[in-house]
Amino acid sequence: MPLEILIAMVLVGIIVIAILLHFTGRSAPVLMTRETAARAWARHDPDSRILDAQPSTLGHAALIDTDTGLGLVWCFGADTIARPLAGCSLMDHPKGLRVRFADFATPSVMLHLSDKEREGWRRRILAASATSQPPTATEQRDQTHASYDLLP
Repeated sequence: MPLEILIAMVLVGIIVIAILLHFTGRSAPVLMTRETAARAWARHDPDSRILDAQPSTLGHAALIDTDTGLGLVWCFGADTIARPLAGCSLMDHPKGLRVRFADFATPSVMLHLSDKEREGWRRRILAASATSQPPTATEQRDQTHASYDLLP
């Protein structure tokens, strides 16, 4: 089969799949309620116990209060991402807050919040971030890997 025909078939197939996903509702962003936020957090961190979930007014993010500290769940297209807020930093933005996580592998997230909501979330996040610090690399290694005593 000529390369031109193969490329055309692949491109048409990808476009058709994207259109089908869009029209069947599979590409719609997740709207956060207490229940959907709690389910999203439980999917990302099944070991923690959820005490409370506070979705934003727009429903694109939620603060999750767990037995291990405060966390954030936000929409990423039709999926969700959840991260703990220990050691994070906040920056003001005209539309809300920008959260930078202590985990260097997690990109910052822009939270669209009203002015009143922004101040409430800022107080909660800073209070939680000040009381809980992320574990050091040594603590993480000790928690996730078995240690062996090598005796002669």
